[in-house]
Formats: sequence, structure tokens, C-alpha cells
Amino acid sequence: MADMILVVAEQREGKLNRVSFETIAAAQAIAKETGWVVEVVLPGSGVAALAQELAGKAIAKVYELDGAALAAYTSDAYVYALKAFIEEKQPKLVLFPHTYQVRDFAPRLALALDRTLISDATGYKYEGGALRFTRQMFQGKFAADVSFGGDAPWMATIQIGAFRGDQAAAGSSAVENVTAVVANTPARVVPHEVFQEAKQTVNLSQAEVIVAVGRGIKEQKNMLLAENLAAALGGEVAASRPICDNGWLPLERQIGSSGQTVAPKLYIALGVSGAIQHIVGMKGARTIVAINKDPEAPIFEIADVGVVGDLFQIVPALTEEIKKAKGSQ
Repeated sequence: MADMILVVAEQREGKLNRVSFETIAAAQAIAKETGWVVEVVLPGSGVAALAQELAGKAIAKVYELDGAALAAYTSDAYVYALKAFIEEKQPKLVLFPHTYQVRDFAPRLALALDRTLISDATGYKYEGGALRFTRQMFQGKFAADVSFGGDAPWMATIQIGAFRGDQAAAGSSAVENVTAVVANTPARVVPHEVFQEAKQTVNLSQAEVIVAVGRGIKEQKNMLLAENLAAALGGEVAASRPICDNGWLPLERQIGSSGQTVAPKLYIALGVSGAIQHIVGMKGARTIVAINKDPEAPIFEIADVGVVGDLFQIVPALTEEIKKAKGSQ
């Protein structure tokens, strides 16, 4: 029987986190080289419809890990249920998307299983029968290839944007409902409101269009240019660190090594120079458009479309053209 790669998918409030498909794409790529099979487990309660959505990918099986204790996320319940499931299935490799939720419970799960966890991997290598994962170090200045020193099951989290979710191969797989093993002791944690539900917060990793602002915006009043463009495109506004440090945007809208990692379909950078700390947070975007008056700005090295010019003239004109195009549809 072939070794198995188990992907732990993520859902919340009746919706799949779309980065789960990025992790499935990573698992499929590894499986293609190793000959291992890919299976997916979805923890939750009453998530049969979401499990069927996952079953539309080319994987061997989807497990709906169902239990009332998993209805609202707590690290205690997830660790207990997934530990029992992984010990039963004995996968060779367990992959997770590198989300806030996974960052909370995956280290505890690795400790409970007495196994190694490689976090925030941007890629992998399979050479001579050895599997290694690539991690960025020192804010993206170096990349290290890391291997597992201990026994399987091995565990790794995949950085958002490292793989394309839309490139996960389609297929048809069976769904199996599995009753989650839960603790027979009272819960230590009682979940309250989800932090991301607060009005002032945003999960940029789910945005398909992002308009990002850098130092080139010059003054806070000019933020309106980016806001208008984002509104016309139905996207979100984000920024490099100096903008958030100035208080022009809240910290949860910061992109980069000390902020969020994003992979939207379209990323428009306005006056963003492209320091490595910012680039590591957005280089996974499908299409990058950069507008900057400095032709030597590092952002142009990774941009798909580069415009050298005055953003204060270009952005209003671009916004109006987008509005006109939408109005004519």
C-alpha cells in the first residue's frame, strides 16, 4: 500500500478557507514525484457539503471528521481529535495551510504526537528519496532546505501563496464520515466571538484583489486614491510597514514579513519600493502591477506589469477607466 499524504483542510462558519486548495496543490505536486497518495481530512461539525466540495479534487479520499466539540474551533478539541485520527491512519506526511488557526494548534499537535513540524514552507525538494522543505530565514534574506530527522508522520505547514489553489487538479473522490474522538473531560477553553469578526479587522489572505500603498503615497490624505481604486475593483486596501507605522492604516492591513502573507489574483502596488520584507508577503500574487516613479525600484523585478510614472496622475485616470468599463457591462 502506498504511503499517504494527509492534508488538513480548514473551514469556518460554513465556508472553506480557500488556502486549503493551495495545500492540496502542494500535496499533489509531492505525490507526483514520490508516488504517494493524497487524502484530505476536514475537522468540524455538520460540514458534509464542504467535504463534497473538497472531493472535487484529484485525491484518493476525503474524511469528514465530525464532532460537536469541533463545531467552534478550540486548540484542545482539534489537537485531541486530530491526534487520534493521525495515529489511526498513520500518514507519511501531514500538510496544513499556514493560517492563524493552524499556527495556534499545529505546534501542540506535533508535541502531542512527538513529531517534527516544519513551519511556513515555501516549496519542497525530493532528491534521492529524501524529502526537504524550503523555509525563508532572516526575513527572506536566505532560504534553507530542511529535512526531517525523526520518524513519520512528518508535518509541515505551507505558506500562503507558495502554491496556486486554482492549479489543484480536479477529480472525483469518495467522502467518508468519521466520528471524531473527543476528550471525556470538561473543555478548558470556551470559545467566544471570532477575532476576525471584529469590524476593524480583515483577513487579507482571502482577498482576490489588493491595492497596496507604500511611501510614495506621501501624505495620509492621498490614501483616498488607493481606497477609490480598491472600491472600483471590489478589492481591499493594504500597505507596506511604514504606512502602518504612521497610523495611516491599521496594522492588520500590513503586508510583509511582520504582517500578513497574501496571494490575491491581482496585486496593485502604489508607490511601493519593494523591500525584501514586503516582497516575501506578496510574491505569491498571480498578477502584480506596480506603479512607481523610480524606474530602479526593486518592485519592478517581480512585477508582471510595471508603470513608471506619477501615481497621482495615473491612479485617478485608471480608477475612472475601470468605472467606465464596469458601467458599460
